[in-house]
Amino acid sequence: MLHTTVVHRTLTLTTSAPPSWFMNSIAFWGWIMLALMCIGGFFMFRKFLKVLPKSDGKSKLDWQNYWVEKSRSLWTEDSKQFLDELVRPVPGPFRDIAKHSIAAEIGKIAVEARAKEVTRDHCIKGYIIATPKRDYKFLISFLHKKGIDYTPYQHLINK
Repeated sequence: MLHTTVVHRTLTLTTSAPPSWFMNSIAFWGWIMLALMCIGGFFMFRKFLKVLPKSDGKSKLDWQNYWVEKSRSLWTEDSKQFLDELVRPVPGPFRDIAKHSIAAEIGKIAVEARAKEVTRDHCIKGYIIATPKRDYKFLISFLHKKGIDYTPYQHLINK
């Protein structure tokens, strides 16, 4: 009689941690996503602050829309084209928003001056008032290229 022995082998499953490069890549992408969400949240919060009503009951966006609508009939093709040239260096995704806020300030200046049309003078004043100081360097170089004297606006630039 043939006698066979059966050897039982037990396979043990060993659990090991994923490779360190995989865990590092997950952590890296986690930090990237967190940073992008913080940047997006910052811009959303800024937009939210513009929508909040001020003491007069209107928000900053309400006033911008008011001045744009009030001055719409005062804009000429020349002044629209000049505004387009002024906002050309603004990155594409932000250009329309920047153009709207600058146009609102220009319209406010023109309406308060009881002007018959928006002129380049109104555009330059409105651009200076509506933009942060870091953009003044572009404006000065732009005015030099166009041959426009900016000394009448020096008091606004130096504020």
